[in-house]
This record gives sequence, structure tokens and C-alpha cells, in this order.
Amino acid sequence: MTQPVKTPAPSYKRVLLKVSGEALMGSGSYGVDPATVDAIAVDVAAVARSGVEVCLVIGGGNIFRGVAAAARGMDRAQGDYAGMLATVINALLMQNSLERHGVPTRVMTAIHMSSIAEPYIRRRAVRHMEKGRVVIFAAGTGNPFFTTDTGAALRAAEMECDALFKGTQVDGVYSADPRKHPDATRYDTLTYRDVLANDLNVMDAAAISLARENRLPIVVFNIHGQEPFSRVMRGEGRFTTIVAAD
Repeated sequence: MTQPVKTPAPSYKRVLLKVSGEALMGSGSYGVDPATVDAIAVDVAAVARSGVEVCLVIGGGNIFRGVAAAARGMDRAQGDYAGMLATVINALLMQNSLERHGVPTRVMTAIHMSSIAEPYIRRRAVRHMEKGRVVIFAAGTGNPFFTTDTGAALRAAEMECDALFKGTQVDGVYSADPRKHPDATRYDTLTYRDVLANDLNVMDAAAISLARENRLPIVVFNIHGQEPFSRVMRGEGRFTTIVAAD
């Protein structure tokens, strides 16, 4: 009997990993779980050592969410700036963990704070990655009213990444939150148009539109478990791929 031909995993030279702030909480309800940060750092380190150039964007929802604060009466712009600072905290914690595992790392911020991080300069970021350093982009786009998802799509496009990987709390994109709706439909592949037309809650519309304009594939997977980023990079495990229509 003829054996089926195994499809090789996609080959990536440079990728961006977007991690939600909530993913850093572990089993907690607020803040940062050091063991969870360390597990993600080990996973990122493994991918970086495989020869892939890696950059990251980490959300700040585990510490502060500007949209939620605005709903309680806080000025939206002020709330978003506070949220940007939360992403810097998470970036510094991830940098510390990565460097403890021997991975040279640079944090670059959209808001200048030269005492603790480099300002974002596109060419410098590219050069860091070419030298094998992991780059963490913090403070979003530097502007209020934009999410870190949009910031991730923007940086991935600027860095000319081969794909944007989004590490979430579930193993792909569903028609509804599977933690609240067990009968939700899971998708293996979607187009950008599918996501926008069906209002699927995976990334905001601005991020999806930016990815579509730049034909940037998005791979959504569960960030928790045994080196999930490494496995998905090899084409293993469960994930959803968002691409352009044929």
C-alpha cells in the first residue's frame, strides 16, 4: 500500500509572536505568574535557537485595560496610555526570563523611555534580529485607540515577517468562545474576509485589515502546554491559519 506523503511544515525565516497579557497570568486572575512567563520564554528560546528570527508583542490586559477603564468613566486616551505602560512591564519581565535562558533580547518601545529600553527604530530592530537577538516591541503603536493586536500586525508588516503567530487561551479560532459555548465550531483555516464578515473575535478589524493588505498569514494557537510555539512552527498540534482567499 502506498504511504501518504507527509506535507512538510512551512519554512519561516522571521516571525512575530503576539502573546496576550492574560496568558501571563497562569491560573491567576491578575498580574504575572513567573512560571508561566518562564515557560513561554523557554519555548521562544527554542525557536530562536533553531535559526528563526523572532520578535514579540505582549499585551497588557493582565495589568490594565484602557477600554475597560474607559467604560468606567476614565478618559479613553489616558486609559490607553496606562495600558501601553503595562505592556512595557510585561516586556521587561519577558526579557529578563529570556536572558536568563541565554537568549540575547532587546526591548524597543513606541514611547521613549531610554532609561529602560531602546526607542523603536525599524532598521535597528531588523539588525537586532539579523544578529540573532529576540526583539520585544512594547507600548503598542504609541498611539491611543489602537490595540496591541493592531500593533502586532503593524510591526510584523514593518519587519517583513513571514507570519504572525497569536498565542491565545484556546487552540484556534472558534465561532464563539468555546469556554462559554462548548458547541462552538472550530476552524482549521479561514480567510481574512471570513473573520471580518463573521465578526470572529480573534483580532480587531484594524489588525485583520492590515494583515490582509500585506498578505501576512496569521496562525492562532494555544500558548499553554509543552512548547506550543515550537510545535506549531513545525506544523504540529492544533491551530487555525488565517490567509488570503485563493
